[in-house]
Amino acid sequence: MNVEQTFSHRSLKVLILGCAAFLTLTLTGCEKKEEVKAPPPPAEVNAITVTPKTIPVEASFVAQVESAHQVEIVARVNGFLEKILYKEGDVVKKGQKMFLMDQKPFLAQVDAMKGALANNKAQLWTAQANLNRVKPLAKLDAASKSDLDNAIGAVQSAKAAVDQAKARLIEAQLNLGYTVIKSPVTGVSGDSKVREGAYLSVGPGGDLSYVAQLDPVWVNFSISQNQLAKSREEINADRLIPPPNEEYTVEVYSSDGKRYPHIGKVSFIDPTFNSETGTFLIKAELANPDAFLRPGMFVKAILQGAKRPNALTVPQRAVQQTSNGHVVFIVSSEGKAEVRPVIVGIWVGEDWVIEKGLSPGEMVITDGFMRLAPGMPVKVVTPPPAGSKETAPPQAATK
Repeated sequence: MNVEQTFSHRSLKVLILGCAAFLTLTLTGCEKKEEVKAPPPPAEVNAITVTPKTIPVEASFVAQVESAHQVEIVARVNGFLEKILYKEGDVVKKGQKMFLMDQKPFLAQVDAMKGALANNKAQLWTAQANLNRVKPLAKLDAASKSDLDNAIGAVQSAKAAVDQAKARLIEAQLNLGYTVIKSPVTGVSGDSKVREGAYLSVGPGGDLSYVAQLDPVWVNFSISQNQLAKSREEINADRLIPPPNEEYTVEVYSSDGKRYPHIGKVSFIDPTFNSETGTFLIKAELANPDAFLRPGMFVKAILQGAKRPNALTVPQRAVQQTSNGHVVFIVSSEGKAEVRPVIVGIWVGEDWVIEKGLSPGEMVITDGFMRLAPGMPVKVVTPPPAGSKETAPPQAATK
């Protein structure tokens, strides 16, 4: 064997050994790669089982407070205003004096009517005395029948004059009483539209102020034609149950979000459609013993009383809004996360009514879905206590 043959033999041997080493390293690397790609454990999530139930149905409206009994204070006789007797804006009691008119002309009129009455009574006495003299003479034929008739007629005329004088005196006394203008109800007073010295007249020029009763009050709001039509459609389809005798209640919240302590009842629903606003007027009556609600205030009214049977609800936090609509994550029968498009309805407390997209018995993921992707395996664990917030997703363990 020469030198060249020996060198070729050795080169071939080294090449074979190198290939064997390369294959060994390659196989070892493949085994390590397969070990790294082991499937991750299922993601832990909280879920609820969708169950049909009967839920209360509420509707929110912007409402305005109105006095249940607002009275306009007006002049009932003509004359000059002498004094304003109340503090504008304060609560006045029933019968409290508010305005005083100049009484001197009315006092004079009362005195004149008293004098006229006294004169008519004197005439009646004279006529009666004359009749008393004529009657026995007529029985003795000492007086003619005509004299007796005249005497009787004079008495009757005098009596009528007395009655007329009495009526005029009463009228004068009433007019005198009208010069003291009192509040007909207990309530908050308005500002005076006139000042002292102004001439008051019966009619358009006699408006003085107003008194608005504060307990109870009305809370007025309007429902649109579409809302009313939809409600009737829901009731006819047995998807909405009205309260017994349709006695709806109203809960009121002030502008700062505080709940008013008294519950009202719907007392009036306008049967006439308002073509200008496209709505129907609804009035609710509320007790207002502390005068917290004032006429003209805007409040939020929650109409209550109706119920919806067989409703499917999920917590609001379980519903996500996308560019294509609302979706929820559900747990499929294979134990994997699945995205389900849904159509949502009204809110009921912290839940959202699902109109379409879910069936009874399906499991909706309420917490932990932010780290999920469709098709990922999931493991349902005990849900957190009511009212708790979802915590940050746990980090993946590292070796």
